[in-house]
Amino acid sequence: MDSASNVMLPKKKKAWTQARVKNLGIDILIYAFILIVSLTCVLPFIHVASKSISSEAYVIANKIVLLPKGITFSAYKKIFADASIIRSLYVSVIVTVLFTILGMIITICAAYPLSRRDLKGRTVLTFLFMFTMYFAGGIIPEYLLMNQLGLLDSWAAMILPLAFSPYNLLIMKTSLQSSISDSLIEAAHLDGAGQIRILWSIVLPLSKPIIATLSLFYAVGRWNAYQDALFYIKQRTDLRPLQLKLYYLVVAATESFQAAVEGSAQLTNPEVLKASCIMFATIPIICVYPFVQKYFVQGTMIGAVKG
Repeated sequence: MDSASNVMLPKKKKAWTQARVKNLGIDILIYAFILIVSLTCVLPFIHVASKSISSEAYVIANKIVLLPKGITFSAYKKIFADASIIRSLYVSVIVTVLFTILGMIITICAAYPLSRRDLKGRTVLTFLFMFTMYFAGGIIPEYLLMNQLGLLDSWAAMILPLAFSPYNLLIMKTSLQSSISDSLIEAAHLDGAGQIRILWSIVLPLSKPIIATLSLFYAVGRWNAYQDALFYIKQRTDLRPLQLKLYYLVVAATESFQAAVEGSAQLTNPEVLKASCIMFATIPIICVYPFVQKYFVQGTMIGAVKG
């Protein structure tokens, strides 16, 4: 018996070593894949950041890859030289905050009832919400509607139209179904709690990860958007958000650069200005991300593993 055990031990050790080598190879492939995907996100950002502080001569010659050359902040000075930039930044912050709050209120109030199995007709209602993801009226009907409602050149034009996302609703609904058990709701009902009390005292505290995740989705989407403001904000230039203001700034710089002649005053190259505008509009939202990163990771993993 002892001799048989001594023979089996090397075989087990060999099998364990092969399994370990195989797992190590798989781990290396996974880490290599994650590294490549990460680089595809980080390297373009570094390239744009380097271009924004590089000399125009190097940018025109396409010599900027990852490290800046001839460091200068002339493009950023041009941005801050426009006093309306601060006003546009203020408008973007206010619109983003109000838009995110309103969007989350609507999403939560719609997702919670649809996540409960005792709601009659919830399948039909969910289909109606999902239907809007595939079909839309188009830009012209939307503009005519905004005009008839008298929302042009107003704060509401940048907050109300996109304040609800069916995609975020479906994510919220699925999360509530997987994380909030029916027995917990029934227990709260037996204790005399109403639906509003259950939503406020039970559902929302247990849904912090998904709420933070969708809030980030709403905030980033609104912060980066400028097309609706381009259509709806015409007369009141004081309501132009930061992205729209930077868009006009880049367009003006491009036209001036193309019309410039030799011997005229030095003008900022549009490519440098575009890069600096991208950095100026991106940095604020990047500064917010670390504070919600923990909830963001938890929110995206909700429902992935169920015990």
